[in-house]
Amino acid sequence: MGIRSYRPYTPGTRERTVSDFTEITRNEPEKSLTRSVHRAKGRNNRGVITCRHRGGGHKRLYRVIDFQRNKHNIPAKVASIEYDPNRNARIALLHYQDGEKRYILHPANLAVGSTVISGPDADLEIGNALPLSNIPLGTQVHNVELIPGRGGQIVRAAGTSAQLVAKEGNYVTLKLPSSEVRMIRRECYATIGQVGNADIRNVTLGKAGRKRWSGRRPEVRGSVMNPVDHPHGGGEGRAPIGRSGPVTPWGKPALGLKTRKKKKASNALIVRRRRRASKRGRGGRNA
Repeated sequence: MGIRSYRPYTPGTRERTVSDFTEITRNEPEKSLTRSVHRAKGRNNRGVITCRHRGGGHKRLYRVIDFQRNKHNIPAKVASIEYDPNRNARIALLHYQDGEKRYILHPANLAVGSTVISGPDADLEIGNALPLSNIPLGTQVHNVELIPGRGGQIVRAAGTSAQLVAKEGNYVTLKLPSSEVRMIRRECYATIGQVGNADIRNVTLGKAGRKRWSGRRPEVRGSVMNPVDHPHGGGEGRAPIGRSGPVTPWGKPALGLKTRKKKKASNALIVRRRRRASKRGRGGRNA
């Protein structure tokens, strides 16, 4: 894909960039593979907001994606590459030889007319799905299963890929996009290649309205609120936090506190933890 920019003929187009959508070959989704999904907008079953800053946004039709790739040893032809409003990656429509149609995540450099296949004996070509035990070291993979048969759960975002770095016993070792190095069962399936649409990270929204289109409502820093609304609020002018560190609206430590459970079962499978996330855009100590 490429990035398209605009002339600054309005404030909203001055910094705006969008995808040029040149890789899209079909505008309407496959009707049999779509579902209507209710959007919770941050509410629980009682209508209480449990996740702030959600709501609004354009109406979406969900595309059913085949993350399991469990149709083994049956070749499929890539019929089209389509836009999916529910994810930042593109999706590819597959026509199997037995007549079934399925969507998969579109790997980079997979063209319309190509043939893909899933199974233990599949070739090492882009778009094919194999068990991790049958994939050579150093190969880039995506849509990786964590539990055999459950379907791909990690490495699904646009432009991401994991790399096989070791094999030992019943486990293979993967280096994930977050830099975490983790062991996964050798029977788990993964798809060869990198997820497409890598240039999505270069897109600039340009105006607040585009964030609203995606269903995100505005966020406001705690330091500009009143004391009744946030622990950082109140004071005359620009006031410091007044605590040993930043906290959430409910008084819990924020910005850097690790929240992963210390006794989580999968901790034993992590060889090296991911690097610490940056605090960019959080407003420093006055957040």
